[in-house]
Amino acid sequence: MAEIKSHYREIRLVLGDQLNSNHSWFKEVSTDVLYVLAELKQESTYVKHHIQKICAFFAGMRSFAAQLEAQGQHVLYVKINDARSENSFANLLVELAREKSAEIIRYQLPDEYRLDAELAELHAQSPFKIIADDTEHFLTSRTDFKNFFAGKKQFLMERFYRNMREKHRFLMDGSAPEGGKWNFDHDNRKKYKNEVPIPKPQVFTNDVTAIYEEIQQAQLPHFGTIDASKLIWPITRSQALGVLKHFCEALLPYFGTYEDAMHGDDPFLFHSRLSFAMNAKLLSPTEVIEASISAYRSNDKISIAQIEGFVRQIAGWREYVRGLYWKEMPNYAQLNHLENRNPLPEFYWTGDTKMNCLRKSISQSLSLAYAHHIQRLMVIGNFSLLTQLHPDAVDAWYLGIYIDAIEWVELPNTRGMSQWADGGIIATKPYVSSGSYINKMSDYCGKCAYNVKERVGENACPFNALYWNFLDEKQAFFKDNQRISMMLALLKKIPAAELAEIKLRAAAVIENPDRF
Repeated sequence: MAEIKSHYREIRLVLGDQLNSNHSWFKEVSTDVLYVLAELKQESTYVKHHIQKICAFFAGMRSFAAQLEAQGQHVLYVKINDARSENSFANLLVELAREKSAEIIRYQLPDEYRLDAELAELHAQSPFKIIADDTEHFLTSRTDFKNFFAGKKQFLMERFYRNMREKHRFLMDGSAPEGGKWNFDHDNRKKYKNEVPIPKPQVFTNDVTAIYEEIQQAQLPHFGTIDASKLIWPITRSQALGVLKHFCEALLPYFGTYEDAMHGDDPFLFHSRLSFAMNAKLLSPTEVIEASISAYRSNDKISIAQIEGFVRQIAGWREYVRGLYWKEMPNYAQLNHLENRNPLPEFYWTGDTKMNCLRKSISQSLSLAYAHHIQRLMVIGNFSLLTQLHPDAVDAWYLGIYIDAIEWVELPNTRGMSQWADGGIIATKPYVSSGSYINKMSDYCGKCAYNVKERVGENACPFNALYWNFLDEKQAFFKDNQRISMMLALLKKIPAAELAEIKLRAAAVIENPDRF
């Protein structure tokens, strides 16, 4: 470990989601540069986080700091119980620059608007030279999305995705898409019925006991459960590469087929579980895509539908939501187009509900800090929208509970895609359904206290009444929406007496969701 000197020419900040060892910053070792990584209380408390999320980020940061020191870099690390942890990043950097007689403060562009605004103030208010560098992670810049859709009223993800494929030459055959189609999503909607065995997940036994104890000492608010002796998530680049290798070899052959499936006995199925490693920048999207395409080329068990579905998630959706985030912020975080106001049910913090799909999805989220995209969108998000929860509360819950949740990716997915609070900026229709979709894509309903085929009555699946009630209450918002017109037409065919009964059932759920 290099001894901290009294003078440095540059102070460089590395945020907890900037653990990119391949960044150009680290190509050379300079004793004139002090790298700063800090576990600040402001970052641990702006929402209530899952305990595994806090531990994973702190463990990743500490491992990264040790890696830099092993290379000979000078590193100042602020732990959560250090006095400096009470600072903001801006104040910490200025304080250290003065203390170390530095001339330059340097940072990589944050991926959260909140932090970007905080650090941007340094340019105007600090006496030091301030340099903001790119993170060298994403396939696009912050402004590429805005430029691509300039003058357009709709931001169609498919157009953006095709452009990304063409630009980066992913799965291209000359000027045409490999396999003859751009999108094989139609082939990737199969329910899992034990047709093929699910490989054991690549998990780890990272001991974060010391970190957990420090979090307790700091009295950081948190929720969820943890076995601090064996955190399963990757916290180093080598571990992240191991998860990537496992996905390409064992899971990718069936990833697309069961991409939207849910199963009560297996929380992971064939999903990659790479999102935390990628969002912390332990892995880059380019290397993830190239590794997966290489596996596709060498393994005839991997069809074009499997690899295309995965590439679409990384090169398409991930880059798309980031671009939309930077185009629409800060106003995007305030949108509530459907005027939903209800508070979060208590069972979101406990999983204690008789609705099996919600009990499984939420309990899994509390125990693993993880749920895959269909559980997030079509179970928890669906219920949140149908019961008309306030999008602020839904956002805060999603941002806190999931280990991969950073605002740039969480906010568009939750407030936009899931809650339709943006009025259709990101999705042309709200993603709502009755219990039939959940039954189609999972085994949850067969083990539930409620009957998925009934609309009303004490034994009826709450999703059914909630769905038709939502369409009835919000139909004014959708009168010009062609994608939902068929369902509104079906709504009008429900006899008045039956609709009244449906609405009474829905009102009972909305008024007291914790009873169900």
